[in-house]
Amino acid sequence: MGKADGQRDVFLLGGTGTIGRATARALLNAGFEVTTLVRQGADAAALAGCRLIEGSATDLQAVRDAMRIVRPAAVVSCLASRTGEPRDAWAVDHAAHSAALRAALAEGVRQFVLLSAICVQKPLLEFQHAKLAFEAELQAAPIDWSIIRPTAYFKSLSGQVPRVKAGRAFVVFGDGRLTACKPISDSDLGRYLALCLTDPAKRNRILPVGGPGPALTPLDQAAILERLLDRPVRIRHVPVAMMDWIIRGLSFAGLVAPKLRAKAQLARIGRYYATESMLVWDGARYDAEATPEFGVDRLEDHYAAMLRGEVADDRGAHAVF
Repeated sequence: MGKADGQRDVFLLGGTGTIGRATARALLNAGFEVTTLVRQGADAAALAGCRLIEGSATDLQAVRDAMRIVRPAAVVSCLASRTGEPRDAWAVDHAAHSAALRAALAEGVRQFVLLSAICVQKPLLEFQHAKLAFEAELQAAPIDWSIIRPTAYFKSLSGQVPRVKAGRAFVVFGDGRLTACKPISDSDLGRYLALCLTDPAKRNRILPVGGPGPALTPLDQAAILERLLDRPVRIRHVPVAMMDWIIRGLSFAGLVAPKLRAKAQLARIGRYYATESMLVWDGARYDAEATPEFGVDRLEDHYAAMLRGEVADDRGAHAVF
């Protein structure tokens, strides 16, 4: 999509989330015209410069109507299920995206950039299968595509900052070295998504991406906080087996209580992130060296801003140990 072709209209899905807002800014800064669906009462100031159309990204008719109005050259999706629970995942990560793809094809859209997740490379959970099902549909469609699989987000690794600041222990599973990741900021990820629209080398490819610097374990994250606070940080080690017992108990109780069944699903998701690295998986091991890096923002600077009160805890459903 070069500037000379005159088609710089991008339809953004999931624009009201933190990553969606960062992506909207990156697209605007790159010279694109951005249109996004927003629910009634959404904060328009958070998407300044974008064209806003009221509607839900999970409403097929609303998506179709909006695309008929805009007739975009590209779709960029930052849409994702909030909880990762099976029903939510298949409704959003798969069905809503599938509907958006059909609408895009009907309107002659030439390019679709999808924000997925690196965890789908080792799928053990229902939301991962839902994401993979749409990835397969997108790859088979007559459209240029890019599938972005980022590592952990800054916000996913920030939940323990307030508790450590207050003098409480930093919680790790096992020895604190079970997992590692190359976290990426919303801003850097937004710029990467925008770049996929103009860089031919990023078309029709699955693109894992992390932030700059070495892979970090939970113990590394605690060490960052220790440096920033200039005092020792206590470490509380939690056995992974404890999570297994919690999952078994909730699953058993969920046979008669649907709410507990849903909590068991969330516990399984928590266990996955507590025991699986967010790095490129080569089929036998997680490979930090093979995990591409992009951007300039570092987790340590994000933690420092949180400790100064300049950045709020905006994890939403993205809490990862």
